[in-house]
Amino acid sequence: MTDKPILEGILEAALYAEDLDAAERFYGSVLGLEKITRVDDRHVFFRVGETVLLIFNPDRTVTGSSNPDLPVPPHGARGPGHLCFRASAAQISAWAEMLAAEGFGIEADFHWPNGARSIYFRDPAGNSIEMAESRLWFEEE
Repeated sequence: MTDKPILEGILEAALYAEDLDAAERFYGSVLGLEKITRVDDRHVFFRVGETVLLIFNPDRTVTGSSNPDLPVPPHGARGPGHLCFRASAAQISAWAEMLAAEGFGIEADFHWPNGARSIYFRDPAGNSIEMAESRLWFEEE
């Protein structure tokens, strides 16, 4: 058995949304993420700490890249995806209030068996978005 190289973390995560204008408003204005770039009705990308959130229009990425210098293969998904943002307990409380005020209902708000809190809500495309304390998966120092 050989040693496997180490993966350092997740650099990008992707969600899919047919209405990129609604996605851009939600992730940029409601959640306040920094937009990196947008290409027409194909994609919009946001910075989230040391990770990048890619929002793709599934109708456009199913054909792959038309740029020979960027030969990204076809990809995509249909139906709601899931993404979890890391936040502190105080931040989760503030987000729950702000999201409700913006008209985004909280579908679930609970504490896991280890005590970590999560809230779940939907983005405009129907993706399941979660905010959770990092202790859900990692021991806190």
